[in-house]
Amino acid sequence: MFIAYVRDMKSWILLFVTSLAVTDGLIWIDKGLTMRLSSLIYLNLLLIAIFILFFIWRYKKEIHFTKELLRISEDPSRDWQEGLPETTFIRDQTVNELLKQVAADYMEEISEMKSANLMESDYTAAWVHEVKAPLTSMKMTIDANRQDPVIRKVESDWLRVHLLIDQQLYITRMPSIGTDYVLEKIEMHHLITPEIRELRSWYIEKNIAVEIEDKDLEVITDSKWSRFIIRQLLTNAVKYSPDGGVVHIKFDRSRSGHPVLFIKDEGPGIPAHDLPRIFDKGFTGGTGRLHNAATGIGLYLAHQAASKIGVSLSAHSVMNEGTTMKMTFSTENEFDVTRT
Repeated sequence: MFIAYVRDMKSWILLFVTSLAVTDGLIWIDKGLTMRLSSLIYLNLLLIAIFILFFIWRYKKEIHFTKELLRISEDPSRDWQEGLPETTFIRDQTVNELLKQVAADYMEEISEMKSANLMESDYTAAWVHEVKAPLTSMKMTIDANRQDPVIRKVESDWLRVHLLIDQQLYITRMPSIGTDYVLEKIEMHHLITPEIRELRSWYIEKNIAVEIEDKDLEVITDSKWSRFIIRQLLTNAVKYSPDGGVVHIKFDRSRSGHPVLFIKDEGPGIPAHDLPRIFDKGFTGGTGRLHNAATGIGLYLAHQAASKIGVSLSAHSVMNEGTTMKMTFSTENEFDVTRT
């Protein structure tokens, strides 16, 4: 920092050196001014010493404000507005006032953005709830006429709309997941079975079988959000499974004792170079484009929700043999520990 200060004050140094050189030159040239060489050297050394002492004093006085600003910037947890240092010079006071004004403008802009987002979120949530009413009525009509083949086709399309509406509702709730989080102990099959029933019309439409390697396995998690994640994984399994295929579901424990859910389809698989990006927002990959089935949002939402409730998602795939999605639960939910 001292070197930087010297560069900033080079005009001072240049002025002093120039003034000293001019003074020495005048004494040397002007015959009316007589001074011994030793006295001239003594005078020069005295003036240089005085300038150095003055320069160090000014450095300590002026650099204090800058050091305090740097200390504030290195501590993000600190309230920087409260920690702004006292000012000595008018320029430092101007910097303080400018920083406070910029912060006030920024907070006002953030507040307006939050209000706009909240209004949009409330509108979306209200719209979703309004749409759910006619969808429920349609579902009752479908259930009453299930023997009709046309109705079974309508049910499949109804399910697509229902899942999209439900997904939008979860998107709306995602930012406030901390206030909508309930930790509970639940059997694994109680998480997966309702979601399989929810998607049964798709499985029937594509003649897809579901094989569950069931075992008594309890997990500690939020059942609603975990079911949302499982729904996204099962939806992908249906999309990419061939007609007449099988979706394999398995419960197990990892070597470290974590409960694990495996969902394997018999689809075309995911290329190795695409696997690291499947949870990125909007990423569809070559397989998704080929089948025109991917939106690039389902796995992204599943991964976002999983990271917030202490669940780990990963995938393993072999081309032309299918994809296995792995959902690993925490033995002690990290999100709940953070909250408390």
